[in-house]
Amino acid sequence: MFSLRDVEKSYGGRTALGPISLETPVGRTTALIGPSGCGKSTLLRLLIGLAGPHAGEVRFDGVPVTRESAPAIRLRVGYVIQDGGLFPHLTARGNIALMARYLGRDPKAIAARIDELAALTRFPVDGLDRHPGELSGGQRQRVGLMRALMLEPDALLLDEPLGALDPLVRAELQDELRDIFRDLGKTVVLVTHDLGEATFFADRIVLLRDGRIIQEGTPADLWHRPADPFVTRFIQAQRGPEVLA
Repeated sequence: MFSLRDVEKSYGGRTALGPISLETPVGRTTALIGPSGCGKSTLLRLLIGLAGPHAGEVRFDGVPVTRESAPAIRLRVGYVIQDGGLFPHLTARGNIALMARYLGRDPKAIAARIDELAALTRFPVDGLDRHPGELSGGQRQRVGLMRALMLEPDALLLDEPLGALDPLVRAELQDELRDIFRDLGKTVVLVTHDLGEATFFADRIVLLRDGRIIQEGTPADLWHRPADPFVTRFIQAQRGPEVLA
C-alpha cells in the first residue's frame, strides 16, 4: 500500500531520515519502532504527504505522494495522533463529521456512519454531543479513531495513539484496536516506542535508529535473528524475552 524508494529527509541541514526503502503489505499492520528521534514520526508524515522527501520517492497505492496528489491521498488515509488531536470548540460528533461535512456528504449518511463508528469503537452515544474537555483520555482517543475512519479510508496511520493514556485504559484500548484492525482488514502503520505494543499489534516490525532501518521482520525475527547488536540491546532494554514470549 505504501512504498518508499531511497527516501531521505533533512531538517536544518541535518538528516532526519534515510536513505531508506520500505514497503507495507496491504491489509496488514506494520509497526515502526525505535528510540526517540530515530525518524518514526517523520516517516509517517512522509507517507501522508505532510512532509516531502529531499530525495527518493514515496508512493501510495502506486501513486507518487507529491504536493499535488497529497490532498486526494489524504481522503483515503486515516491519521490518528496522540490524544486524538481534536478541535476543542467542536463536540465529539462535530470532530468526527468535520471532513464529511466539508465534502458535502449527505447529513443522514453522516449521522448513520457516526452511529456505526460509535458501536465499532464502543463509544457511549451520549458522549457524542460532549466537547473534548468533557471526555476522558480514552474517549478522546476513540473520537480521533472515529474521525480517521469516517471516510472509510483504505489505510490508517497512527502516531503513538496510546502513549498518553494510563496503563489500564491503554490495555483496554489495545485490545479494542487490535480487534478493529482485524475486523476492518485495513492497512495500518503504527508508530510506537513500546516493543510490547508493537508485538501485540503488528504483523511486521520495522526497527529504526538514527533515521535508518536496522531490521524489519516478525517479532520472532528480531529476537532470534538480530541483524545488528543494537537490535539485541534494544530488545533487552525492553525486557525482550517477556514481550516476545
